[in-house]
Amino acid sequence: MKLWKKVLIGLVLGVILGLTLKENVVYLKPFGDLFIRLIKMIIVPLIFFAIISGISSVQDSKSLGRVGIKASITYLLTTLFAIVIGLSVGTIFEPGSGIVLNFTGEGAPQIADASMAKIFDTLLNIVPENAIDAMAQGTILQVVFFALFTGITLNTMENEASKRLSSIFTLLASMVFKMVHLIIQLSPIAACALTAWIVGTQGMMVLEKLLKLVGCAYLAFGVQYLIFGLIIYVWTKLSPVPFFKKSLEYQALAFSTSSTKAALPTTIKVCQKRLGISSISSSFVLPLGASINMDGIAIYISLCALFFAQATGKVLGVADYGCIILTGTLGSIGGAGIPGGTIVMLPMVLGSIGLPIEGIALIAGIDRIVDMMRSTISITGDATVALCVDHSEGLLDREKYNSP
Repeated sequence: MKLWKKVLIGLVLGVILGLTLKENVVYLKPFGDLFIRLIKMIIVPLIFFAIISGISSVQDSKSLGRVGIKASITYLLTTLFAIVIGLSVGTIFEPGSGIVLNFTGEGAPQIADASMAKIFDTLLNIVPENAIDAMAQGTILQVVFFALFTGITLNTMENEASKRLSSIFTLLASMVFKMVHLIIQLSPIAACALTAWIVGTQGMMVLEKLLKLVGCAYLAFGVQYLIFGLIIYVWTKLSPVPFFKKSLEYQALAFSTSSTKAALPTTIKVCQKRLGISSISSSFVLPLGASINMDGIAIYISLCALFFAQATGKVLGVADYGCIILTGTLGSIGGAGIPGGTIVMLPMVLGSIGLPIEGIALIAGIDRIVDMMRSTISITGDATVALCVDHSEGLLDREKYNSP
């Protein structure tokens, strides 16, 4: 049985146990707490090795010069758009309001109380005085900064030793991803235990809020989809209608498999044969996007951050929103290609603004429902960027694009 089905069963069973056991659900909560501890255990090594490995793998973009630079910058911009959309929808509809999540644990690793700090001080605190201490304390943004600096430095060395070191970091990242895979296998038990605990203490209202969160996510995805069309029109002066019509083939595959990687070969074929995108752009920009561009994850991570802030009663300041945008961007990149990427990278975002992560197993219960459209949005964003970059290079076959 597939994991998402097990998680769904765990969610339903948790609801039943919560309604049945009521105050006695406290005895089930430790099973969920164990899952949270394992997630906390893996956060720092996952972020550190994933970011270094990701930066090292992107060094091939140098061989394609302008195409690589244009694609990377455009992917970054679409990710920022996605985060702003997620924050906007979450702010307007407040899916987490009405839930009371009171956790007595230490919560996620964090920097300082970003809502009380000035933006300048928050940015300064991103640079660690002691990198090893930052890892030991779980100071997430400082770990991210050190990982970025390490990866960039590694790329500038350009010798055999650096290539071997890059391979070691890639191997370590693969090992950590495997550890994540093993931990995620426990998510059905955690979803059952934590859902039972929350339903037992708060009743069925929490499920209504989860459905509201799903609705907000799909609304944000829809807005992002329309923005892709706007980007195409503004950048290329072409109607986005042919793009949307011809994209249905790879979108259907991404939706059914919940995987941008699985849809990648079909996306490349559609881009080359039906959308008129050159093989130069499609064969490089699309795989690059599948590795670093996850607009769907960016939307959902930012939306979930607001969900937890509203559920815990935390009032977010300007600095908090800045941290969400920064860590959400990095988290969406780090979540690319990782099973349960949102669940694993979300603690980084929550930790940056001092929010607890104890409720993420509850989010896991609805993750599959969201993941289908999340993957569809991400792969559509990859194709959009490939089209725009190809146009800017003068390689786009406009006649083929407009043909039926």
